[in-house]
Amino acid sequence: MRKTALVFAVPMILAVSCQPKDEPKGPPQPQQQQQQYTGQQMPMVNMQMDQEIKILEGAVKSDPKNVGAWIKLGNIFMDSARFNEAVNAYSKALEIDGKNVDVRVDLGTCYRNSGRADKAVEEYRKALKINPNHLNGRKNLGVVLAFDLKDKQNAIKEFEKYLQLAPNAPDAVQVKQEIENLKIK
Repeated sequence: MRKTALVFAVPMILAVSCQPKDEPKGPPQPQQQQQQYTGQQMPMVNMQMDQEIKILEGAVKSDPKNVGAWIKLGNIFMDSARFNEAVNAYSKALEIDGKNVDVRVDLGTCYRNSGRADKAVEEYRKALKINPNHLNGRKNLGVVLAFDLKDKQNAIKEFEKYLQLAPNAPDAVQVKQEIENLKIK
């Protein structure tokens, strides 16, 4: 499945980890997309995405148990910042395959990005019960605890567990710095 990457300054590095995963820096914001595409390219990209959504919606309508189509639909919605629609698609996928940790982490990220931090934490914890070594789930849980719920102690614990699992992670220095910042605050 897709990987989450972190970029930005120390406090933002961790907050960005809850962004959609196809792009290293998260999906471009609508304003950035318009800068990347010129003229008729932008409508064509939107048309292609809309066409893919229609195809996938048709697939899940004719076969509601098509977990792959539900996941792809969730991914498209997530990458286009349509988080509530992604929540619906990922939830349907998890009704079929409740042990899919990557989808559960993506669902948590969509909850966070739609302003439902408590639901995000719930999904990340469910994912970590299935796979306690899931790096993105561990780190994303720390992010939501630290930045959304202001639960410094539990955020520190999650970040420390993340570093135990991935001491040489590309963002290890930033995560260590954020732990120190949380201890000071």
